[in-house]
Amino acid sequence: MRARRLATGITLLALTGVAAADERADLEKLRATVTGLIGALVEQGVLSREAADGMIKKAEADAARTVAAQAQQAPPARPGEVRVTYVPQIVKDEIRAQVRDELRQEVAQDVIDRARQEQWGVPAALPDWVARLKFKGDLRLRGQSDRFADGNAQFAYFDFLEINNAGGLADAGADGLLNTSEDRDRLRARARLGLDVTITDSLLAGFRLGTGNTRDPVSTNQTLGNTGNRYETVLDQAFLRYQAAGATPWLTAWGGRFDSPWLSTDLVWDGDLGFEGAAATLRHDFVGSGQPARGVFLTAGAFPLQEEELSSKDKWLFGGQLGLDLAFADQSRLKAGLAYYHFSHVVGRRNDLDGIEFDYTAPEYLQKGNTLYDIRNDADPQSQLFALASDYHLLDLTVQYDIARFAPYHVILTGDFVRNVGFDEDEVAARIGQPIEAKINGYQFMASVGWPQVTAAGRWRVFGGYKHLERDAVLDAFTDSDFHLGGTDAKGWILGGDYGLARNTWLTMRYLSADEIDGPPLGIDVLQLDLNTRF
Repeated sequence: MRARRLATGITLLALTGVAAADERADLEKLRATVTGLIGALVEQGVLSREAADGMIKKAEADAARTVAAQAQQAPPARPGEVRVTYVPQIVKDEIRAQVRDELRQEVAQDVIDRARQEQWGVPAALPDWVARLKFKGDLRLRGQSDRFADGNAQFAYFDFLEINNAGGLADAGADGLLNTSEDRDRLRARARLGLDVTITDSLLAGFRLGTGNTRDPVSTNQTLGNTGNRYETVLDQAFLRYQAAGATPWLTAWGGRFDSPWLSTDLVWDGDLGFEGAAATLRHDFVGSGQPARGVFLTAGAFPLQEEELSSKDKWLFGGQLGLDLAFADQSRLKAGLAYYHFSHVVGRRNDLDGIEFDYTAPEYLQKGNTLYDIRNDADPQSQLFALASDYHLLDLTVQYDIARFAPYHVILTGDFVRNVGFDEDEVAARIGQPIEAKINGYQFMASVGWPQVTAAGRWRVFGGYKHLERDAVLDAFTDSDFHLGGTDAKGWILGGDYGLARNTWLTMRYLSADEIDGPPLGIDVLQLDLNTRF
């Protein structure tokens, strides 16, 4: 009896032939299911074939009478009106449940948003300034392997920074020579913690602590293996930033110590290099609100490099960049910038006999590659102090095209060309005492395929490129510190990829293979495996 009543009730629903068009398919599926169920009950002996046929006929007759009665009671339909004369209870229950769930989600989200906005549960517990603080940071753990080619020149590359610090080649001893043959494996770490403080809607103060030291401006890495000693921590950033109101601010200005304001690559500026001074960017859009951004920008900045108390010829960097920023309907984007970087008073000046007046013109930091000469001029043959022999006035063209037509995957193409127009062969030859060929060009091409940012598990990106950086194309102090283990006079390939492990956590592998361009043989391969996370 129970099976018969259940079958009869479901049959009445399944055999109802009048419903809205979007419900008919589901009801037909239900009709077929119940018909099959009745057939199974007949086969198992629960129902007889005559009883089953009678149930179906009775259900059809009841449904027809119900539809006819509702049609007679309903008012005539207006033109264009679609009327459902019968809605099964199962459909009503489904609609009711769906509406209830949607309302619950919407109301819950409204409550959560309002609670966050009004800080429910902590009335007057926190001062207003807490809401204006934003912490951010990142951590990178790196395994690095440096491999030197078998045919590298021995005792041919000098560590001029160590020589200058020691007072000469003799005093520097073995430390005055760069390693060109002994492979090296290292574990390294980088940790940075930043704080942004919103002063007003347009004014922000930023601070950042990081690993590193005050002796190396292009690296924040800390090499592990210090007999348990703690790491050095430095104030890596401290700045004020003004940004004019608007969806696309027409003015952004910085003062203090901050990230690079330039559209650039590590061909000229290492990614860890901070800029001290003041900079501003002006923007002008060609299109109105709601359209893809298409405009131009102009960035200018002045940055003191070395302040000397007893001289008016402090070392400075002055720069300007004119750029184009074009966004397209498919979210592709093209950026291009032509920059001029003028280094002032960086050329070394030779001292008078037995004098030290111009010792300050020697650079405070060097990597390797630039043309140098000894500015000491005294009777002690073991005393040397090396300084730059050339001016550095750089023209730099950077182009980046982000192709988004394959979204979520992007193809990003980047090109960078730099030329040192400040190099004067006659002046340099006079300083070093012999003729020298100008090696003043550098270029780099990079391509990446995959997600533009690897911020979630399973996301990936692969990249590769070629770099060629001649001896005096840029200041070796500020270029990439990883390729050829830093400096200029290098060419070679860069290959790698990123793979997401979790939210804001990813692996990076890079292989950098570089050789000398003009100097003695020096081939260096660098393999890096990074575990990165940020918040």
